[in-house]
Amino acid sequence: MTRSIQDPPTIADIQAARARIAPYIRRTQLLRAERIEPAVGCSLYLKPETLQVTGAFKIRGALNATLQLSPEQLARGLISSSSGNHAQGLSWAGRMLGAKVVLVLPTITPQQKVENTRALGAEVVLYDGDTAARWKEVYRIAEEEGYETVHGFEDTRVMAGQGTIGCEIVEDLPDVDTVIVPLGGGGLISGVATALKALKPGIRVIGAEPALTPKYYQSRIEGKRVSLPLLDTIADGLRISVPGQNPWPIIERHVDEIVTVEDSHIKAGMRSLARDAKLIAEPSAAIGVGALLGGRVKVRPNEKVCTILTGGNWGLADLAAIYAATDPEMVAE
Repeated sequence: MTRSIQDPPTIADIQAARARIAPYIRRTQLLRAERIEPAVGCSLYLKPETLQVTGAFKIRGALNATLQLSPEQLARGLISSSSGNHAQGLSWAGRMLGAKVVLVLPTITPQQKVENTRALGAEVVLYDGDTAARWKEVYRIAEEEGYETVHGFEDTRVMAGQGTIGCEIVEDLPDVDTVIVPLGGGGLISGVATALKALKPGIRVIGAEPALTPKYYQSRIEGKRVSLPLLDTIADGLRISVPGQNPWPIIERHVDEIVTVEDSHIKAGMRSLARDAKLIAEPSAAIGVGALLGGRVKVRPNEKVCTILTGGNWGLADLAAIYAATDPEMVAE
């Protein structure tokens, strides 16, 4: 649910966002994952937004949006809904700018994300319902209290902020062939694909979403946005029932393929990243590696493939349980 159709972000919007947010974020370094390459059959590069200041890419879009708000809007306070990472990004931005922040989070949000959000000074409202129901609650509270809404994937200012990742990938790896992007609400891939196609038109952009919530995959088949039942995929950050209204046409224009990934392959991606790249990634972040390990993305031996590791905000006990499921020796003593 969103209140209005917005014009899609342009490469100029994304470049302006880069300059706007540069003083506050980390420009994450592109890493070669040579030890994973034999298992995936290509040259693999990782964009570790897990190392971002809030542990996830969402800080980019949240900052780009909030830095464009007027003092009057900031004084009224900010509100949004999130599975956790946008909540932390918006909370960080609000704290920096002195604005009150309220987040409506799903009751199934991992405790680590809830605690991180509260630690940044935000008020957390836990709400039992799907994405559309939570946003109805957000708009109800916003109307009653006068808060400014900052949507995590419908707001094109947020998309432009996320698109800065695409600019950095092309700068660091000019001959990149394929970029795999986790696909939840669609704000990240909308911004990244816009940037990539503007800077390198022949690049292949692939969206990866959980097989248990294949809303964009199914919508592309049917030629329209469809709503699917919410099933309990481990990739909680990508667990959304319907494609975003504003991201949908951007994705249809710029994203070459959409693939679905089983939870078992997502877990395998998490293990491989920890074992072979020494990186901790939450399930939503590991889906690109999982797609490669599961054979969902067809690649050539010399193809240069980059996947975005979107975040690492999961509890250590939960991560350890996944690692221990097939690799007990990986659990730290």
